[in-house]
Amino acid sequence: MKAALDQASAPGSPQPLPARYLEPEDIAEIFQVPLETVYQWRRKRTGPPGFRVGRHLRYDPTEVAQWVANQTREAA
Repeated sequence: MKAALDQASAPGSPQPLPARYLEPEDIAEIFQVPLETVYQWRRKRTGPPGFRVGRHLRYDPTEVAQWVANQTREAA
């Protein structure tokens, strides 16, 4: 994950998301929030949509990007 984040084209530009399903730890790292915040978003249904694979929580990078786009539109 760290390698994908280090490949940004310019400082301050949005980081590309990896082409794999993301784990809660990835979401926390991307948004620079505590892991507990990611779990609170899930409980409150305010964060990016996640899904379960057995007992593991995963996030689709496409849906995460869409959630970010919706958040930036609402803030503008």
